[in-house]
Amino acid sequence: MTDSKTASKTASRKPKAPMKGADPEVASGVSQFFTPLVHELTALALNGKQAHWNVRGRDFLEVHEFLDVVVEHAQEWADLAAERVVALGLPIDARLSTIAKESDAVNPSAGFKQSDETIADVVAQIDVATEKVNAAIEGLEELDPTSQDVAIEIRRGLDKDRWFLAAHVSVK
Repeated sequence: MTDSKTASKTASRKPKAPMKGADPEVASGVSQFFTPLVHELTALALNGKQAHWNVRGRDFLEVHEFLDVVVEHAQEWADLAAERVVALGLPIDARLSTIAKESDAVNPSAGFKQSDETIADVVAQIDVATEKVNAAIEGLEELDPTSQDVAIEIRRGLDKDRWFLAAHVSVK
């Protein structure tokens, strides 16, 4: 049972003021680095799924299943980077038309491919995303160390996924 003193104290508490928005320069800088990264990771997820459906070859099952992992990771990392931009108060544009226009990834050919070719294509796309994340790591060092930590986390994961794929073939 609540006594009247406790009830009146609780009722008289005002909610804390909402947090103030981020520094506009920081938000703009983070967006400058993370928006291209979101585009590349989203392209990796889309093209990774295309590769997943169409891979063929002796090590089909392992590559087919791991491509789903690559897609899942790319989606998670794109979401992480996009939500960081949004948390700083700016919108993100990751519509399909924007991804197609802004991504530097090479559009993979349609149809079935042998696993070696599929892996080489996905590794090349991971490399494009890695270039964007490297730019973010470098550019965010002074601007926003918290966002730089996000970029470093994504880089660590991209490196691991690239390693796991490249281990199936001799990809440099």
